[in-house]
Amino acid sequence: MSSSDIFIGETIGTAVLILLGGGVCAAVTFKRSKAYEAGWVAIAFGWGFAVLTGAYLSSGVSGAHLNPAVTIGLAIEGGTKWSDVPLYLGSQLLGAIIGALLVWATYYGQFRAHLTDPEIIGTQPGEDGLVDQKAAPEAGPVLGVFATGPEIRHYVQNIITEIIATAVLVLAILTQGLNDGGNGLGTLGALITALVVVGIGLSLGGPTGYAINPVRDLGPRIVHALLPLPNKGGSDWAYAWIPVAGPLIGGAIAGGLYNLAFK
Repeated sequence: MSSSDIFIGETIGTAVLILLGGGVCAAVTFKRSKAYEAGWVAIAFGWGFAVLTGAYLSSGVSGAHLNPAVTIGLAIEGGTKWSDVPLYLGSQLLGAIIGALLVWATYYGQFRAHLTDPEIIGTQPGEDGLVDQKAAPEAGPVLGVFATGPEIRHYVQNIITEIIATAVLVLAILTQGLNDGGNGLGTLGALITALVVVGIGLSLGGPTGYAINPVRDLGPRIVHALLPLPNKGGSDWAYAWIPVAGPLIGGAIAGGLYNLAFK
C-alpha cells in the first residue's frame, strides 16, 4: 500500500475510533447526557463498536492498525515494513487528536454545563465563571472523557496491567492470520477484534481503564491540555507515560511470542 493509503486510512480510522470511544465516555460522564451513568458495560461495548467501525472504514486502505502497539507487533511479526512504522504512528496520533476534538465539538454544550455546575465542581465559580483551583483541585472531572487513569496509582502494577491487556489484544490480531489455511479472517477480523476489545474492557479494564493503545490516550490527553475548558482540572502528565509505554511493550511482546510459538 502507498504512503497516502497509510496516511488516509490510519488518520480517518483512528479519528473515528476516538470519536466513538471518547463519545461513549462523554455520554456516560455528563449529567446532561441521556446516557449519564450508564456504567462500565456501556463503555466496554462502546469502545468495542468504536474499534469495529474504525477498522471497517480503514481495513481496505491501510490495514486498520489504528494502534501503535498493533503496528509494532506486526512489524516484529514481519507483516509490516519497519520503514512504514513512523508513518503509521504519526497518522494514528493525528487521527486521535482529530477524534478528541470531534468529541469536544459534539458535546460542547455538555462540557460547558458540566464544568460550571456547582454540584459537579464542588464550589461556586467566581464572577469570571472560573473556580479557584487551589480550593477545588479536582474540579471538573472531565479528563476521563479524554484519557485513562488508574483506580489504584501504583506504577508497576499499572504498567504490568497495560502490558498484559495489550499483549492479549495484539496476539489475538496476529493469530487471525492462522485461520482459513493462512488466509486470515478477512473483514470478519474487525468483528473478532472488536469483541476482543470488549472482553479486555470487561475483564482487564478495571485497574487502569485499558488504554491498550498509546495514541488513544496521548492524543486526547494533548487535546485536554490545550482546550480552553474552564475548571477542567489537570491533565495528569505524571501518569501519561504508563498508557504509552505499557501498550508498546505489550505489542512488542505479542509480536515476539507469535514468532516463537506460531511460526
